[in-house]
Amino acid sequence: MLAAILSVHLFGNHLAEGRGAAFVVLVAFLVSFLAIRTSARLTRSVSWWPGGVQSGGVHLHHLVWGICLMMLSGFLAFAVPLSAPWWHIDAAAFGIGVGFTLDEFALWIHLEDVYWSEEGRSSLDAVVVAFAFAGLVVIGTRPFGLDDPGSVWGTAAAVSLVLGFVLLAAAKGRAFLAVIGMFIPITALVAAIQLARPSSFWARHRYDAGKLERARKRYSPTGRIARLGTRLGDLLAGAPSEEAEPAITSQRSSSPPND
Repeated sequence: MLAAILSVHLFGNHLAEGRGAAFVVLVAFLVSFLAIRTSARLTRSVSWWPGGVQSGGVHLHHLVWGICLMMLSGFLAFAVPLSAPWWHIDAAAFGIGVGFTLDEFALWIHLEDVYWSEEGRSSLDAVVVAFAFAGLVVIGTRPFGLDDPGSVWGTAAAVSLVLGFVLLAAAKGRAFLAVIGMFIPITALVAAIQLARPSSFWARHRYDAGKLERARKRYSPTGRIARLGTRLGDLLAGAPSEEAEPAITSQRSSSPPND
């Protein structure tokens, strides 16, 4: 009976290795991010939610569990010849690990707990960029226009041109459009010719005072598009605190911190 249960293919014949595994990773990533972010928001706002995990008085960020899951599932994917449904489970575990880890992306960058601060919004940015990249892979889009057959030199020239636009877009602080541009080159071109964000590498090193002021006005947080982005971010990830509110200390003293 156990063997019969374990031999069941969770997704039937609809998913195969390759893009099928990528789809499982993508779904698990999205669901786990939404789940862990919801858990953090509940811990922040209500008293009955259990909160995070502590060991010896030290808060274990869900980043830790995510890294462990990715290490384990990644090792198994290389070391063991998995068949269905095991590779489905392994792909789901990897996706869950990615969701947990990217939800605390800001912790990678700042090396301090900025989960509920304005700096912590970079975690949501990272999730959006990663989801866009993975989604384009899942639907079968190939980067740098490699769908079209051509000569080696022609392909190399096309890749170099698109890569140049992508890197320029990234240098201008347009990371999302840069990632999309790897698959849809016109978006990288648009981002490359637009005004850079004032905090970007390009603006800080290439703009004079006048152009930098134009960039600040163009990307003002009071602009319509910026306000819309802020509202969507608040809806998905929760609004930042007016004062820095570390995830470790912001919760009720009688309950564990968020996770």
